[in-house]
Amino acid sequence: MAVRVDAATDDQPRTPPPNTAFPAVPAPTAPSRNRSRRTAALTLLAPFLTLFTWVYVLPIGYALYESLFREERSGLGLEAGRTVFAGVDNYARVISDPAVLAGVGRVLFFGAVQVPVMLVLALVLALLFDSAALRLGRFFKLAVFLPYAIPGVIAAILWAFLYLPAFSPLRDTLRLDFLAPETVLWSTANIVTWSWTGYNMIIIYTALQAVPRELYEAARMDGASAWRINISIKIPMVRPALVLTGLFSLIGSLQLFNEPSVLRSITANVTSDYTPAMAAYQAAFSANDYHLAAAIAVLLALTTCLLSYLFFTLTARRSG
Repeated sequence: MAVRVDAATDDQPRTPPPNTAFPAVPAPTAPSRNRSRRTAALTLLAPFLTLFTWVYVLPIGYALYESLFREERSGLGLEAGRTVFAGVDNYARVISDPAVLAGVGRVLFFGAVQVPVMLVLALVLALLFDSAALRLGRFFKLAVFLPYAIPGVIAAILWAFLYLPAFSPLRDTLRLDFLAPETVLWSTANIVTWSWTGYNMIIIYTALQAVPRELYEAARMDGASAWRINISIKIPMVRPALVLTGLFSLIGSLQLFNEPSVLRSITANVTSDYTPAMAAYQAAFSANDYHLAAAIAVLLALTTCLLSYLFFTLTARRSG
């Protein structure tokens, strides 16, 4: 019997035949890959873009649209009014209104004083909680953060009882009228500081927890004191958290509404247009001038955006 000898040896493995049942799929081209990536990105962003458009873009656009009109009434005003195009007349009314301008200056002055004081308190508390020397840390963290859990209106009501002459145990002790024209703004600042210091402290404290502990150990080995570690390591490392809390506090100052609205019920030194937000509320729900209220809201939003941009620019230059 003849024995067939293969041409291929063990050192030369034969090549398997091509698979004809599953033909090779060509690799996707660069344009098709880019289209697939764009489609995937848009699919992932669609829920966010939908909510962002519905919650933010549409209300701002509607307010901008309403601010361009005004309501006209004929005769004694008993007939239904008609809406006519006013252009920038509502914005001119807002800019020329001394009460609104006084409210803007008031909240800017409020933020320039209250925000730094609150952030310094929050930073000091965060540094104390981060140190190992503090006892009962969890209890004090909860005690400092607890005011933030109380709604702003309720907090203002609680402090209002401490400001009223008939109920306040502080008025006679400190010999200070908390509701006087020159002190009512700072009484409001006290409520805001009490409510929001714990919230800002939690943000700064969380940033401190992300700092590597090896930096502290190396500084101690080099002879650095706890004060030097705080100044040279901890505070520079939490600068982004300070910028974030500063921005949030600045926006909150421009939107000041709850606390002065509550104090307005117990003192005549807080007017209906004490802040820009209160002026918009007064125009919309007391004077029924929704178009003027929309103009105030739009200008307030633009002012907030401008000041936020300036704040970011200044902090970026200092950090650089």
